Amino acid sequence: MSTRLVDLIGLRIDEYLAERGPEVSAIAIELTPFVDYSAALLRGGKRFRALFCYWGWNAVGAGRDGFDPLEALEPPRDLASVVDVAAGLEVFHAAALVHDDIMDRSDTRRGMPSAHKRFAALHAENGWTGSGSDFGTSGGLLLGDLLLGWSDELIEQGLALLDSRAAANAARAEFNRMRTDVTAGQYLDILEERSWRSSPENEQLARAHRVLVYKSAKYSVEAPLVIGGSMGGGTSEQITALRGFGLPLGIAYQLRDDILGVFGDPDVTGKPAGDDLREGKRTVLIAIARGDLPATAARLLDELLGDPNLDGDQIRMLQRTLIESGTVEKVERMIAHNVQLARAALEGAPLDRGAIAQLGLLADTVINRAA
Repeated sequence: MSTRLVDLIGLRIDEYLAERGPEVSAIAIELTPFVDYSAALLRGGKRFRALFCYWGWNAVGAGRDGFDPLEALEPPRDLASVVDVAAGLEVFHAAALVHDDIMDRSDTRRGMPSAHKRFAALHAENGWTGSGSDFGTSGGLLLGDLLLGWSDELIEQGLALLDSRAAANAARAEFNRMRTDVTAGQYLDILEERSWRSSPENEQLARAHRVLVYKSAKYSVEAPLVIGGSMGGGTSEQITALRGFGLPLGIAYQLRDDILGVFGDPDVTGKPAGDDLREGKRTVLIAIARGDLPATAARLLDELLGDPNLDGDQIRMLQRTLIESGTVEKVERMIAHNVQLARAALEGAPLDRGAIAQLGLLADTVINRAA
């Protein structure tokens, strides 16, 4: 079902962008890159947020047993609602990635040039005046803003299909809260990269964990689950169970992402090796390492972290340091602990048994992923 659902959501995104294409081109043909770059970015990804939204909806008993979305000519109204909202969450995610890549000065995304790099290349190819980098940044910012607006349109279209206004309002409230959380988390992330020297040493792990929760954990897993559960008219007990599962799993998800940001295979992640080290990410992984390392090694880590010109030897040296200090092992234990908390939240929960099984499989996929 999950594979078929991913295909259905991909089709809905393609359909939505196809609808927007003529609308944008009618303003000016020069705007075509906005749709083309959006389509390229939205073609990739694992659709985790969409899947968690669907299974949150299904978990509260709203699913249709035996329905095959690819064989039906048109999905039932309630499922069409979830597909629209799930697609909207994927478009929101794309917007966040575009803005995140600008702030992180990241050149690649999913093995392709980042959106702002695409706009910079467009500037260079046409020989336009001024700074190509500035043009790229401006174009990327505007593309991200456009995707935010489009995500809201899809969310609103989906919620309008619900018969229950109470369910629609509850889902909208969670989406609104999610947008605030992820924006706050993004600011806290860039703040930590620049203000960490003025923070007390004994607070840095807690501050890194705060970034992890608000920038990623809530928005990647907890909020999509609760949006779906709210759309299905979930009771307070059901929504509490979904939150109890979603937040620790979201924490584990981001901890895995932090490890991949340092050790991930570029051919799999679509990002250069050690990208988080070059970007100076003050992650939980780094905060733990700074507490574990001898003072001299910690100072060297601080000096190298955030240097965009780190070479392969320096990256490998930092990777060895993080392994030999026991930091990676500690983070792996944190991942396992949070997964255990997530699974425990589903035990005896008033949720659909089949959906619980699917959420367990999704948890395995999220935690054991290589990208």
